[in-house]
Amino acid sequence: MCPDVSFSSYRVTSSLQFHVHFLHEQLDKGHHRCGRLSKKGKSWERKGPFRACHSLWFCQMGAARILAVWDGVNVCQNGGTCVTGVADSPFICICPDGFTGDTCNDTETGPCNPNPCKNDGVCEVIRQTRRGDVFSEYVCKCREGFDGVHCQNNVNDCAGQPCKNGGMCRDLDGDFNCRCPSPYVGKHCQLRCISLLGMEGGGIAESQITASSVHYGILGLQRWGPELARLNNKGLVNAWTAASHDRNPWIEINMQRKMRLTGIITQGASRMGVAEYVKAFKVASSIDGRTYTMYRPDGLTKDLVFVGNVDNDGTKTNLFDPPIVAQYLRIIPVVCRKACTLRLELVGCELNVYLNTTGCSEPLGVKSRLIGDRQMTASSSFRTWGLEAFTWHPHYARLDKQGKTNAWTAATNDRTEWLQVDLESPKRITGIVTQGAKDFGNVQFVSAFKLSYSNDGQSWSVLKDEKTKGDKIFPGNSDNNVHKKNVFEPPFFARFVRILPWEWHERITLRMELLGCDE
Repeated sequence: MCPDVSFSSYRVTSSLQFHVHFLHEQLDKGHHRCGRLSKKGKSWERKGPFRACHSLWFCQMGAARILAVWDGVNVCQNGGTCVTGVADSPFICICPDGFTGDTCNDTETGPCNPNPCKNDGVCEVIRQTRRGDVFSEYVCKCREGFDGVHCQNNVNDCAGQPCKNGGMCRDLDGDFNCRCPSPYVGKHCQLRCISLLGMEGGGIAESQITASSVHYGILGLQRWGPELARLNNKGLVNAWTAASHDRNPWIEINMQRKMRLTGIITQGASRMGVAEYVKAFKVASSIDGRTYTMYRPDGLTKDLVFVGNVDNDGTKTNLFDPPIVAQYLRIIPVVCRKACTLRLELVGCELNVYLNTTGCSEPLGVKSRLIGDRQMTASSSFRTWGLEAFTWHPHYARLDKQGKTNAWTAATNDRTEWLQVDLESPKRITGIVTQGAKDFGNVQFVSAFKLSYSNDGQSWSVLKDEKTKGDKIFPGNSDNNVHKKNVFEPPFFARFVRILPWEWHERITLRMELLGCDE
């Protein structure tokens, strides 16, 4: 008979005290069993059946599992995330940096704590020793742009000419910056920011297009409103025309968020057989819709006047170099033929903080809708109050999506649920950004998840932890709105990606973006 294993006065993050006592018995032939005790008067009695266990350690872990699962308490300290159902362990704790131990209760020590590596270098122990007179050996793995034993030397990152497509390189402290000519963007100017932003395709709603005035033709029966100013729009009335008395006409598009705008395509129209178009125009932009800045490229002291159209049906493309970063874009006609009549399309891409990260880590199109609705599927979808109108569809799982139902939520809180993205062709996947959401004020998010991938949608592989060789469990979110980025090291190639929720708060709820490239 082994002595009692006591977790009395086990202090958790709520500062409450829980008393859980376990009795561990070692039977013959190496068999063990343990069970929970309850206090009756001054004595302890068995509570429930005693179960077989492997060792005293498993009995101890079982006691902690009682706290973690049965009593609904997070036993992981110092901000650790508690995960159950992993291999043979009753639970594991995913510890934040600087902490270790079964419940993240120990502070990491050793040659790498504190970290001797400079400039965010990663310290790794390469040989442990137990002798008090011998130091453990370690090595510093330097991030790009630094070298030396302790990553103390800054190297010239522009020496290898990393900027493509005519980009100009500027060496920084352990990094570099490329000044890209329009329409190129990205860390190495390797991407073209030339997506059509939705005037012609309808992605930009009518309510997002406004103008200084509107022309009414044929005794007021024809309304040439700003919502008609879509490139290649058809019909008898198919463009925006400013009122004849408007001396300062303009048309404005509200992108509803800050975007990177790299160009504009313009087109005129014909009314009653007469060609009308804008021959020259200026551009102004705004972040808030109140203060506007006229477009002046570097070195110009006057507003830039763009050359417009020469007929009513042909198109004219003008690039913004440098690009414009704004939510509101206003086109201001300067010279018009007959009347200021315009159809247009805007060119650009999402403004995303991950766009300028090193290497292959570009957003793959979940947020920007480059990935279509049909490419996003799930095991199930939750309906608030059982109503179809409040269904949390898988294609709602777009990073920063707004609205009452603005994320994917699974129908059940179960580890068999999944969210899938079909990239339509294999891509190099280097990371993921996740986010929770609110359901009528209730904060919901996924706090830990696994990830699987496939090239045919039939055979799936789960990402593995390189150290444990078991399934990798990624830390998720801790609230409904803040982004959580996880990097896949090493990256993997796949067409299909599945997020497998493992732990969650309230309900399995997710918004996300995949990071990677076509390489």
